[in-house]
Amino acid sequence: MMRMRGPAPALRALIALAVAGAALVAAAPPAARAVSEPKAPEEFVALSSVDPTILHEMRYTAAHNFVGEPIDGYHRPVCIVTRPTARALRKAQRTLLRRGHSLKVYDCYRPQRAVDHFVRWAEDLGDERMKKEFYPQVDKSRLFADGYIAAKSGHSRGSTVDLTLVPLPAVKTRPYVPGEPLVPCHAPQSERFPDNSADMGTGFDCFDTLSHTEDPRIQGVQRANRQLLKDTLAGVGFVNLPEEWWHFTHKPELFPDTYFDFPVSRRSLS
Repeated sequence: MMRMRGPAPALRALIALAVAGAALVAAAPPAARAVSEPKAPEEFVALSSVDPTILHEMRYTAAHNFVGEPIDGYHRPVCIVTRPTARALRKAQRTLLRRGHSLKVYDCYRPQRAVDHFVRWAEDLGDERMKKEFYPQVDKSRLFADGYIAAKSGHSRGSTVDLTLVPLPAVKTRPYVPGEPLVPCHAPQSERFPDNSADMGTGFDCFDTLSHTEDPRIQGVQRANRQLLKDTLAGVGFVNLPEEWWHFTHKPELFPDTYFDFPVSRRSLS
């Protein structure tokens, strides 16, 4: 009887490797699933889909802000707000266009993870890379006590916006270069970082009492610009935060008690 030969040594080695590989695959844990991000309720929209003429300079998507880096949750430079807020902004924009101005938004809906990022930054007293521009006269240890940073933000409810006026035709704002020399946000407009907005007396997100909408030291054209912004928005249902000339909330809010955490991205919208 003829005796069957086993596989050649090289073939036996390949078989052994295949068996071992199969065992490793079988023993490996299942691949991690992609994290599913929360979605916005259907009442939220991109502002540009309601009024494409309103200008955008979404500061927290990039590094030109008081933290000095892109903020958690801002995946794209898109302004997301509740539908009534967007419609009210469209009405305000129509009024302002007739007066030779446009609205420009700096921030709109803000996810809770972004607010958490602000809190972590504020607790790190050693990180003062943007102090010279955004809080030159405020000790960083005072940011919570003075109300500049908080654990919750009305922006996370979807009806609050930070915005300004831009004279038309709008001049393009140059890009911020990380590490460039900083100028205090309360300096004369000609000295501050070039922004195409109307002169409001301070830059956006200036942690200073000069940012109070009715601060008596703000007079002339600067006061007139603040008043035009405030009056126009009040006429369509917005209420100004007295400590920040740029901060407005549309009333009544659709979600007065809910703080959302879906990311700022068109993918978040229904």
